[in-house]
Amino acid sequence: MSYLLQQVLNALQLGSIYALIALGYTMVYGILTMINFAHGDLFMVGAFLCFLSVVLLKLPFVPVLLVSMVGTALLGVTIERLAYKPLRQAPRVSAIITALGVGLFLENFTLALSPYPKHIPSFVPDMSWMLGDVSISLLQIVVIACSLVLMVLLDLMVRRTMIGMAMRAISWDKTTVPLMGVPVDLVISMTFAIGTSLGGVAGVLYGLAYPVIDPYMGIMVGWKAFISAVVGGIGNVRGAMIGGYVLGALEILVVAFLPSTYRDFVAFGLLLVLLVFRPHGILGKPTVQKV
Repeated sequence: MSYLLQQVLNALQLGSIYALIALGYTMVYGILTMINFAHGDLFMVGAFLCFLSVVLLKLPFVPVLLVSMVGTALLGVTIERLAYKPLRQAPRVSAIITALGVGLFLENFTLALSPYPKHIPSFVPDMSWMLGDVSISLLQIVVIACSLVLMVLLDLMVRRTMIGMAMRAISWDKTTVPLMGVPVDLVISMTFAIGTSLGGVAGVLYGLAYPVIDPYMGIMVGWKAFISAVVGGIGNVRGAMIGGYVLGALEILVVAFLPSTYRDFVAFGLLLVLLVFRPHGILGKPTVQKV
C-alpha cells in the first residue's frame, strides 16, 4: 500500500505538468477550433527561460516563474499575430501546417543557441517528510500545489469574469460576437497569452522535477499533453485537467508495474481506444452542425 501511495504522488506530479500544458491546447482549440502544435515547443521555451533565470540571473522560485510566464506569453501572442491571424479565413490545414512550421522554427532556433542538453540547478530546498512509509518532498508539494492553484484560478476566470465570458461567447458563435461589440482580436490574444503562460509554468515545474532539458523536449511532452486534452474533451477546460491527471496516472502505473518501454504505448493506445469509443472525450460533447 505504501508503494502504491508513493506512485499516486508521482502520478499527481506528472499529471499536473501534463494538465497545465493541455490547458493551452484546449483553450486555443475552444476559441479558434485549431490545434496549436507549436505549444509543446513553447513549453520548451519556458524551460529554457527557467534555466537562464536560475543560472544567469540567480533568481528564486517566484521570479523565475514570472519570467517564464511573461516570456512565453509574449512569444505566444507574437506568434498568434504574425503566423496565425492572417490564416483565420484560410483552410484549416494551412493553420496546422503553419503551427508545425512554427514548432520546427522554435526547436531549431533553440538548437542553434544551445545545442547540448542543459542541467537546471535545484532552486527549491531539498526537504522531505515521511508520512508512515510514504515520502513527500517539498518539490512534489510545490509542483502539485502550484498547478492546482493556477488551474483553479483559470477555471474561475473562464466562468466568472468578463474576459472568460467573451472567450466562451467566441467559442459559441464567432460570427455574431463581433456584432455585439466584443473585441475578438484582443480576446484571442489574451487566450494565447494565458495558454502559453501556463505552458511556461509547466516548463519551470518540469525543470524542477526532471532537471535535464534540451531543444527537443517539447515534442513528446507536447504530444502527451495533446492526448490529455483529447482524453478530457478538447475545448473543455476541466476536461483538460482531468485528462492530464488520467494520463499521468497511467504512465506512472505502467512504469511501476511493467517495463518502462510500455509507457508511450499505453499513452497512444489510450488515445486510440478513446477515439474509437468516445471520440469527444470524457467531458466533451458531440458537436452538432446545422445545415
